[in-house]
Amino acid sequence: MPYDGKGAAAMQADIVFTGGTIRTGAAESPVLDALAVTDGRISALGAEALAARGSSTVVVDLRGGALLPAFGDGHVHPVMGGLGLLGAPVRECTSVEGIVEAVRNWADEHPEAEWVTGDGFDAWLAPDGRFDARWLDAAVPDRPVLLRTMDHHTAWVNSEALRRAGFTAATPDPAGGEIVRREGSVEPLGTLREFGALLPVLGLVPQPSHQAHVDALCETAARFAAAGVTWVQDAWVEPQHAEVWITAATSGQGLPVRADLGFFLGPEQWREQLPELAARRERVEGAAPGLLTAHTVKFFADGVVESGTAALLEPYTDCPHSHGIANWTPGELAEAVTAIDALGFEPHIHALGDGGVRVALDAIEAAARVNGPRDRRPVVAHAQLIDPADLPRFAELGVIANLQPLWAQPDRLMTDLILPRIGPERGARQYQFAALLASGARIAFGSDWPVTDYEPLRGIATAVTRQTPEGIPEGGWLPQERIDIATALAAYSAGCAHQAFEEKEWGVLRPGMRADLVHLAADPVETAPRDLADLPVLGTWLAGRRTHGFYALFPVSPGGR
Repeated sequence: MPYDGKGAAAMQADIVFTGGTIRTGAAESPVLDALAVTDGRISALGAEALAARGSSTVVVDLRGGALLPAFGDGHVHPVMGGLGLLGAPVRECTSVEGIVEAVRNWADEHPEAEWVTGDGFDAWLAPDGRFDARWLDAAVPDRPVLLRTMDHHTAWVNSEALRRAGFTAATPDPAGGEIVRREGSVEPLGTLREFGALLPVLGLVPQPSHQAHVDALCETAARFAAAGVTWVQDAWVEPQHAEVWITAATSGQGLPVRADLGFFLGPEQWREQLPELAARRERVEGAAPGLLTAHTVKFFADGVVESGTAALLEPYTDCPHSHGIANWTPGELAEAVTAIDALGFEPHIHALGDGGVRVALDAIEAAARVNGPRDRRPVVAHAQLIDPADLPRFAELGVIANLQPLWAQPDRLMTDLILPRIGPERGARQYQFAALLASGARIAFGSDWPVTDYEPLRGIATAVTRQTPEGIPEGGWLPQERIDIATALAAYSAGCAHQAFEEKEWGVLRPGMRADLVHLAADPVETAPRDLADLPVLGTWLAGRRTHGFYALFPVSPGGR
C-alpha cells in the first residue's frame, strides 16, 4: 500500500529500521529510535514506525549505529573522474620520480596505447608547480604523455605531446591559458595551465568509446553509493556526457544515485550554443524521470590559486604583475548568466579568487535585475577567497556557496603553493564556512572529485577540525571557521537538497520524504571528530532500495523485533 500521508497505524511498512539512533536532521524531532519505509518513502517515525511492522516487513537492525539522511555531493565530476581511473596510476605517487616510474611501467604494459595519460597527481611535487617535459621524455620518448594534476587546471606533458599540439617557442599563450616557459627562455617547459592551454592537447587524445564512458560512470556511481551518497551535481557536462548518463540510467539495474547535469558553457560561441540547452534539458529529463534532471549551466569565472590563475582583486604576492586569469569579461559573463537565467537554468559558477567571486556575484545580480525575482538558487562553487565587501552579498542575492571542505586544511598544496602566492592577509580568509553561515548565506558541500576524495565523512571531519589527517595544527587552521558536526552533516544533505530544488523530497527524515538513507557504524555526533573520516558506511538506500551494504534482512511477525 503506498504511503498516503495519514500515518502508519493503518498500513504495514516495507522496511523498519531500529536498534540504533535515527538522526533525522529535522529540528522538531532530531533523534529517534525507529523509522519505517513504505513504497520508497518514509511512512512513520519512532513508536509509530515500530507499530507498522507486519508479517512481511523487513527489519533492519542498525546494530547500535545511526541512520541519517543520505548525503549529496553538490559539485563532482563522475564521468571525467571515472575515466581518469583508466590511465597510469599517478594519483598516489609522492614524488616526481615515482610518477615517472609509474608512467614508464604503464607505457611498457600498454604498448598499443597511442597516448599515455594519467590523472590526479599533486601539483606541489615540483618546485613552484613547474614540471619539465624532459623528465617524462626519459620514460616515454616516442609517444605523447599527458598527465593532469589533482585540480585538473594544470597538465604535465612530454616533448612529443608539445610537438603534436604545435607548442613551440613562437607559440603565444592562448586566451584563457598559459604555456609555462623555461627559466630565461621562451621554450615551453612542459607545464600547461588552464583550459586555454590544455584543450589543444586534450583534443588530440583518442576518446574512449561510449560504452567505456558508461562503464566508468557506473563504477564511480557504485563508489558514491558505498560512501552514502544518493544525489550528485555533475558540474561539467558536455553533450556526449549527457548521453552517457542517459544510457547508464536507463539500462540494467539503473543508477544507484540521482544526478543533476550541469551543462558547460564557455566564452567561445556561447550564443550559438544557447538554443541547444533547453533541448538538451528536455532530452535528459524525458529519458530518465526521477533519476536525472538538467537545470544547471556551469561557468568557469577563473582558474585556481595554486597555479596563479584564480582571478584576484589585488596582484599575486609572488607575481606582482599578475591578477590571474579571468575566463570571461565581466560584461560577457553577466550577459551569458542573464541569458541562461531567462531560460530557467540555475547558474553554477566556478570562482576561487576574490576577483572571480566578485565577477560571479555581479553576473548573478545582473540576471536578477534584468529578469526579475524568482526562486533561482544560483551557485558559486569553491569561493576560496571572498573580499569582505562581497561576503554579505551571498545572502543578499540568495547565492548558495558550494564549498569543498577537504580543501580547508594546511596541507602541502596550501603551505607550498597557495600561501606563498597570496600572502598572510588573504591567506587568513580562505574557506569561510562559519562566516558565510553567520551572514545568513546557504552552503552546500561537494567533493569536486576527482580533485579530492568523494567520501563525505572525510570532508565533514575536515570542516569540523580544520586539520590535516595527522591532526595539524592543534586547534585547527583558521579555527574561527570551524563548524560543528550537525552543521557539516546538514551541508552534505539538506544543503545539497536545497541546491537541487528538492528540499521537500530529501535531505531530512520526515514522513512523506523519499527514503534516501545512510547507515553509519556509529552516531557521528557522538564520534570524536578525528575519527569521523574513518567511520564505516554500512548501508545506503535510494528511495528505499538498498544500493550499498549487506544485511541479514528478514520479515517478522507483527509482534516481533
